[in-house]
Amino acid sequence: MRSAFDDQGNDQPDEFDLDRDFPLGDGTADTSGIVDCPYCGEPNSISLDPGSGDDQDYVEDCQVCCQPWRVSVHYQNDGTAVVRAVALDE
Repeated sequence: MRSAFDDQGNDQPDEFDLDRDFPLGDGTADTSGIVDCPYCGEPNSISLDPGSGDDQDYVEDCQVCCQPWRVSVHYQNDGTAVVRAVALDE
């Protein structure tokens, strides 16, 4: 099977197939989550990126009060994301 990164030594690549060359997986991993802001308590809908690894930590701002919080995401084997938000100063 040829992919987009194979080099056959010619200048004319075979036909590019997006689905074959960059498969999306089985689609079972969570791509969104709801977290409550640790400052104002309001629920926030956030996008998740399963392609960034099983364990992720990053900073995101509350969509309501604009305070920054640390988001921790852990993907379980079944693709379910466990998402937690804590105050940035904790």
